[in-house]
Amino acid sequence: MKQIGMNRDMRQITVLARVLLLLGLFLLALPVQAERIREIASFAGVRDNQLVGYGLVVGLDGTGDQTMQAPFTGQSLTNMLSQLGITVPPGTNMQLRNVAAVMVTADLPPFSRPGQRLDVNVSSIGNARSLRGGTLLMTPLKGADGDTYAIAQGNLLVGGAGAAAGGASVQVNQLAGGRIAGGAMVEREVPLDLGSNGGLLELELKQADFGTAQRVVNAINDEFGRPVAAAMNGRVIALDGPMNANSRVNFMAQVENIQVTPSEASAKVVFNARTGSVVMNSAVKLHRAAVAHGNLSIVIDPRFMVSQPAPFGEGETVVVPDTEIEVQEQDAYLRVVEGADLVDVVNALNALGATPTDLMAILEALKASGSLRADLEIL
Repeated sequence: MKQIGMNRDMRQITVLARVLLLLGLFLLALPVQAERIREIASFAGVRDNQLVGYGLVVGLDGTGDQTMQAPFTGQSLTNMLSQLGITVPPGTNMQLRNVAAVMVTADLPPFSRPGQRLDVNVSSIGNARSLRGGTLLMTPLKGADGDTYAIAQGNLLVGGAGAAAGGASVQVNQLAGGRIAGGAMVEREVPLDLGSNGGLLELELKQADFGTAQRVVNAINDEFGRPVAAAMNGRVIALDGPMNANSRVNFMAQVENIQVTPSEASAKVVFNARTGSVVMNSAVKLHRAAVAHGNLSIVIDPRFMVSQPAPFGEGETVVVPDTEIEVQEQDAYLRVVEGADLVDVVNALNALGATPTDLMAILEALKASGSLRADLEIL
């Protein structure tokens, strides 16, 4: 009985191993890095529109603008009071500390209708120390065409905090900016008539690439079983959509959910000169090259000596500089670097023992020598 049970267990293990093997082969057969079209492209005209406005924040606890140094705050308050029927005598110097001039920004999503709420960001443009606890007064938000598309108003939420007393201060996060969730109401929609040209739609790739455009066209035509897509260039794809609005929405939704494997991106190395960051993609190749890397440092150590005259002498005490200059250079040896994939490239460059700043110069030299097959981009 024991032998029969062992045989049964072995058969179960064998079957499980075969199932796992078939599952692994199935996963390997799946498309690699396939993405939905909505992640690599968007329909022309379906985009956000940026809005901006100038307004006043009131109710601050003595942390607002100093009106003597920011006169536009007082002028804005005077103009607002005049619109409310309150006349401020000319020449009045209002020493207000509870008001701050701010800029208000928001993004107007596509297909927004009047009455819809938007989130807004509020940022101080004067010398206010904090906007915490303030209330934004009615502020028109305008588009690039100068028309008002939304009105913002509400209480600010400032994520920072701070305190000061006796010449000492402490601050956590930013105090000169805040956010109002649903703080703006849409007053006007942006006109957008999709498919007005006989149902023609345009699909725009986020990154122009002829290979990806060809794959998207083939995937769409295969999905619908007829030629509905045609590439106009490496970025724009024309679609023959339905004339009916409801059918057009269904058509666009079906197109966005089609799976496409984009073409491999071109080899690129990105430098951020401000932070010293170096980023490269998986397409970077490094042909065989020899690199010598060493650091040259110059240390200047100024010292001052006092020259004292002899007793009863007529000389003066003077300070004489005595500067020592030392030049240090680390040993550098030729190292062979080569890499066919990203891991090999990283290991080869790490073998040089260079800092990110030095690595930028090394990669530029490798590019100039023809060993590095990638485009260099400096941020």
